Parts: sequence; C-alpha cells; structure tokens
Amino acid sequence: MSLRDITTAAAVNLAAVNYHFGSKELLVRELFKLRSIELNRERARLLHDAETAGPGAPQLEQVLYALIAPPVRGWLSSDPARSCTARFLVRAIVEATPEVRRLIETEVGHLQRFVVSLARAMPQLSHAEICLRLHFTLGVMHYAINDRKRLEMLSLGACDYSDPEGVIGWIVGFAAAGFAASGAIADRG
Repeated sequence: MSLRDITTAAAVNLAAVNYHFGSKELLVRELFKLRSIELNRERARLLHDAETAGPGAPQLEQVLYALIAPPVRGWLSSDPARSCTARFLVRAIVEATPEVRRLIETEVGHLQRFVVSLARAMPQLSHAEICLRLHFTLGVMHYAINDRKRLEMLSLGACDYSDPEGVIGWIVGFAAAGFAASGAIADRG
C-alpha cells in the first residue's frame, strides 16, 4: 500500500504524514508501537491475573494463556477493527521494515515479565531454557495465526478456527507440553 493510499483512506494531507513522521516506514513503526502497546496492556492484565490467582507460583497454562490469548483473539475476532489491528501486527512482524525490526529486537520489556513469571512457574528450567521455550512458543503462535489455511487444508477441515478459545487452547496446550518436556534444549549445541 502506498503512502498516498494511506493518506487518502485516512482523509489527511500527504504533507502532514511527512511532517509528523518523516516517511511511510516511520509511520508504520509508530503505528506498530501504538498497537503493540494496546496488545501488551491486555497481556499484562492477564499476566497479573495469573500471578495473583492463588498463593505460590503462577500456573504455567495461565501464564501462557496471558501471552497467547490476546493476539489470537484479535486475529480471529469478528470485530473488524480488532481483527485488522491483529493482522497489521502480524504482517508488520513478518514483513518488518528495518525500523520495525529494530523495535522488535530491542523492545522486549513486555516479554521480560513473562520470563519472570515462567521462571516462577517452572523453577527447574534455567534462564536460557525459559527464553528458548518462550521464543519457540511465540514462533508457534505466529505460525498458527499466520498460516491457518494450511492446517485447515491438511486436516481436511477437522481443525477449524471458528472457535477462538479452542484455538487458544490448542496453542496453550502445545506450548505447555513444550515447557514441561524434560531435557535441556540449551545444552544440545
């Protein structure tokens, strides 16, 4: 989509975008930041709920749910604005401009909270193991969101994305099994 297409759809002057953002890439980066903040606020709220659900360490599945549910719900939402936002975030990650790539690679504070929670839920895992398994979980989630048609074709329709909570359950269950699996990933160099 060109910058002119964007400004026409938004009913704003092309010069205003250049004045405020400098370029299309910087506009995309700012939009990505804004939408990521909204998504991560929802994740933080769910993570807080998981951490305060009871005494002791949070439950692994609840922590993973907090990580996975907001983007999956957004992607599968019947609300066009929410679905569009989720699709934009996924596409911005997949087709990242250098500005967005730098942001993705350096802005990891929201994920650090999950590392801490996951370490509490899985104290037998090293810091490196937690980070690897979290990274793999994010990969599974992104792939599941981005390539759902392939699964629908592969399963001959048996795996259907019409129930967002069911899809979230599939991903959380798979990720929880990965976190609970024995054997160190980090030491297998």
